[in-house]
Amino acid sequence: MSDQVRCAVIGLGRLGFRHAQILQTKIKSARLVKVATSRRESAEKAARELGGVAWTADPREIFEDPDIDAVLINTPTDTHAQYLVEAARHGKHIYVEKPVTKTLEEARRVYPIVRDSGVLCQVGFMRRFDPAYAEAKKRIEAGDIGKPIYFKGVSRDPASPPEAYIRTSGGIFLDLAIHDFDIARYLMGSEVKTVRSVGSIQLHTFMADCGDVDQALTYLTFESGAAGDVESSRNAGYGYDIRGEVVGTEGTLLIGSLRQRDLVFLSRNGRTTDIVPDFVRRFDEAFTLELEHFIECVRRRETPLCTMVDGIRALEIAEAATESFRRGQEMEVGKEKV
Repeated sequence: MSDQVRCAVIGLGRLGFRHAQILQTKIKSARLVKVATSRRESAEKAARELGGVAWTADPREIFEDPDIDAVLINTPTDTHAQYLVEAARHGKHIYVEKPVTKTLEEARRVYPIVRDSGVLCQVGFMRRFDPAYAEAKKRIEAGDIGKPIYFKGVSRDPASPPEAYIRTSGGIFLDLAIHDFDIARYLMGSEVKTVRSVGSIQLHTFMADCGDVDQALTYLTFESGAAGDVESSRNAGYGYDIRGEVVGTEGTLLIGSLRQRDLVFLSRNGRTTDIVPDFVRRFDEAFTLELEHFIECVRRRETPLCTMVDGIRALEIAEAATESFRRGQEMEVGKEKV
């Protein structure tokens, strides 16, 4: 492989386009070769805005191109399984957005194909790379808070995605809470043993027709004996609110902030701060760091921090949480041997 990893991005929504920008402008050891999305006009427009890179409306061209080393999959979740298989069969290293696939059944079918192909696969749980969460992990491993005994996660979106998105998203536990499920097992250093989930519709009435909710809570128990809870909301009209806590026997870590900048404005009307408006700005540094990590893993042939197995583990928790909500009872988290 040359000094630069030749990359293609499939899917050019807000996050896919941001990934393409990062590869194009921030990572010297990567080169953006081509972008793809199913709508020709969107692909052409994105390619033009990215400085005239090659584009296609047919992802098969990406997989069949011998001049591409790695693909970044940012497409709807129900396409992930197909694209993972195609990338693996064509020897392309893979970065795939969460969730790794839409169902555990798909993940269990696809995983051996990816594993046996010899390509690297990193799953896009960007919180692991966010400086605040990364520092929390270091402090936990250093023993600064003693033994972790409780995890608390808060994920509040400022509004719901459109109904068309919700219908194919897999539900709030798969689409939103899964970020907290991954970071919980990562920070606590233990697998989730059981889940008990509840949810309700507080604002977005169309959720009823989608079989989904806009407000949810999941109580977790860990194999280590620790416990935790995850709040998932589509109703935070004030901004994008992502925070976490890890309580230990000798201290507690508070992770994250609502502030976009460390600035307080004092006036006759009182005190104000600016709040993070969306996920792209909240985790922009994390997106860059995780892609830098992916590119270096490809160059050095090293296992990524967040593998396909991690994606499967988070998916196992999300499916158990969804089933718990539907059945109204606690569910054990089944773990596939991988």
